[in-house]
Amino acid sequence: MDAPPGLSLIRILGEKLCRINKVCWFRGSVFVLTYLSYMGYHLSRKPISVVKNVLHQNCSSMIPPIGVNNSNWCSWAPFDGNDAPALLGTLDSSFLFSYGAAMFFSGFVAERVNLRYFLSLGMIFSGVFIYLFGIAHSYGIHSLWYFIIIQILGGIVQTTGWPGVVTCMGNWFGKGKRGLIMGVWNSHTSMGNILGSLIAAAYVESDWGLSFYVPSLIMGGLGLLLFLFLVTNPIHVGIESPNVPSQTRIVTRRDGYQSLRTGVLEISNDEMSSETDSELLLEKEDLINVHQDGAPILGLNSDLPSKAIGFVGALQIPGVIEFSLSLFFSKLVSYTFLYWLPIFIASSTTMGAALSADLSTLFDVGGIVGGIAAGIVSDYSGMSAITCAAMLAAAIPMLFVYQAYGSTSLAINIMLLVIVGALVNGPYALITTAVSAELGTHHSLEGNARALATVTAIIDGTGSIGAAVGPLLAGLVSSYGWNNVFYMLMTADLLALMLLMRLAISEFRHRREESRIHRIRP
Repeated sequence: MDAPPGLSLIRILGEKLCRINKVCWFRGSVFVLTYLSYMGYHLSRKPISVVKNVLHQNCSSMIPPIGVNNSNWCSWAPFDGNDAPALLGTLDSSFLFSYGAAMFFSGFVAERVNLRYFLSLGMIFSGVFIYLFGIAHSYGIHSLWYFIIIQILGGIVQTTGWPGVVTCMGNWFGKGKRGLIMGVWNSHTSMGNILGSLIAAAYVESDWGLSFYVPSLIMGGLGLLLFLFLVTNPIHVGIESPNVPSQTRIVTRRDGYQSLRTGVLEISNDEMSSETDSELLLEKEDLINVHQDGAPILGLNSDLPSKAIGFVGALQIPGVIEFSLSLFFSKLVSYTFLYWLPIFIASSTTMGAALSADLSTLFDVGGIVGGIAAGIVSDYSGMSAITCAAMLAAAIPMLFVYQAYGSTSLAINIMLLVIVGALVNGPYALITTAVSAELGTHHSLEGNARALATVTAIIDGTGSIGAAVGPLLAGLVSSYGWNNVFYMLMTADLLALMLLMRLAISEFRHRREESRIHRIRP
């Protein structure tokens, strides 16, 4: 049974509380549930970036217990040595490399299983591994391999999130205003980061184990909520998908063949009185012709829309490779901020662990603004590559400005964090949502909506490898000065920009040709 157990309650609420049509009500429920789901995924990833400040900290300003002569007595072994930044970077990379590698397989799995089970179990097991990280504090676990294994397993189960939620959204929402809808929806990433930081910061200085326990409970609860109420596909509740042609029906031709007809024109057998009428029907409508015994003709596979697409086939979709590689570098920058920004703020200012974590949330506030702005501009212009390229170009000098002047005052730090967050996360948000959904429903797929999970997994999987590389490099490079970390981030944004230049130029030429045709046309 594909329909969720709580479907009856959704229908009752829709009838009692909301005087809108059924489609809008179900779309709203999917929007909210998938938003909460991926917000939970990101909420659960954030605590480690906050807890780093207490796993390894400067103990010189603290009074050690009687009889303790170790200068790093207040840090948590094995992160109490001079190699702590590298070890903490290893934890980040253990999670992110396993996440990136498993993401490529996750998309294939998502195409072939019930997405409600896929997401629900993924969230529950994510909560389990977050909890296991937190018990290290309660039980005094100091094994580096324990933390690494937990991070690897946590990274694998977290790959259930992105292909699942994007596919659900793609199933329910058509291409109209997709950039705006996905831009608003993609704020779940930043909202999850913000809540994750605030929750972790509330406990980090008293009992950092709670910084993981609370998110684990939230993840488990959200997983149960999705299992009970998420409708992953409109067809499960008798609603037509927005990604397939409407009013499909079989019409019988006089030559003994049948046509699977799509469109809004209703023509009966009696009206097809001449061969001219039949030819007109073929010209005006999108037909998939099948013989009466079901054998396909005209070289078209009648069951194509239900087949899962292969890895090579997904790579052949125009734009998938360029956007995937660009996301590699965009996500490298974004995740370096995600995992290391609180530490940078603490090292460049006089703020403690809790205040640094709170201030770092402004980067994600900017990310919400940037994601929505990128979606609106992309919808209005129809040029997603140019939108991404423009924001990447603006982000490069702003990274330099933030590194040089961010610590001047609190007000300047806040302003620059919001601006940098918008410019860094805007392209990342647009590529992972609207662009992925657009490519996953590309006209070359001939309506195969099941390809969306694979295309999404390829794009986000490639980006996730970059997300793993960034924090690892930051942990190594930061020991030589934070200015070198920012030079690395500026270089990554420049490479992301260069990878989009061919698509951006193509979009510009296409728009210029359209404008020329409109001027010529009487």
